[in-house]
Amino acid sequence: MRIHLLILVAGLALAGCASTPDPIGGAPGLQVVAGDLPPPTTADVTGATISYGIGPFDTLTIDVFGIPELSERTVKVDANGQIEFPLVGTLNVAGLETKDVSSLIESRLRGQFVRDPDVTTSLQDTASRSVVVYGQVGQPGVYPVLGKSTLMKSIATARGLSEFADSEDVVVFRTVNGRRMATLYNLHAISRGMYADPAIYPNDTVVVGESRSRRLFDNLVGAAALIATPITILLQQTL
Repeated sequence: MRIHLLILVAGLALAGCASTPDPIGGAPGLQVVAGDLPPPTTADVTGATISYGIGPFDTLTIDVFGIPELSERTVKVDANGQIEFPLVGTLNVAGLETKDVSSLIESRLRGQFVRDPDVTTSLQDTASRSVVVYGQVGQPGVYPVLGKSTLMKSIATARGLSEFADSEDVVVFRTVNGRRMATLYNLHAISRGMYADPAIYPNDTVVVGESRSRRLFDNLVGAAALIATPITILLQQTL
């Protein structure tokens, strides 16, 4: 399997590299054109309707039959896939089905708190509009996209950059018309107004301080280009 990289670079200086006889970064068929990371289509944002179990920010309704204090309780799954429930404490429910959550709560309650617990769990709401923020941030996780969002806002939602984060090494992954793309951004340049804070959409993935991504872009165009412009690559796999 060969991986072809289509580089989308805003700037005439980099655009001129498209005519060079040697492929940039050693990738055959590499092209350089003007542009920035485009927005996704509706199909890209909604994605497939396949259930992979309970996920972050889903809302559950949990009922322990016969115990009013534990009946019809609404709980929300946090960014780490965990919930808090009275008497049983913290439960990791990421990827579980609702029946598995019921069994888990029953096992925690049985004997010590309730003789023979009967627990019913239902999925009240699922967080389908979310973005993954990963890497060197205060709290990596999956966060809901409420209204319009931007790169800086998404990182702030994940409690900002960590102590060892590289503000010049922030990659946004996105699927546009079914094709996987990635853009390298410089947060320092954005904060100084050198270019706009880019929009973030549901199903995007934001990676901060990813050294492999940094090496990829350095090999392709060099670090000097990162100061004044974002750089986008199209990750297209062909058999």
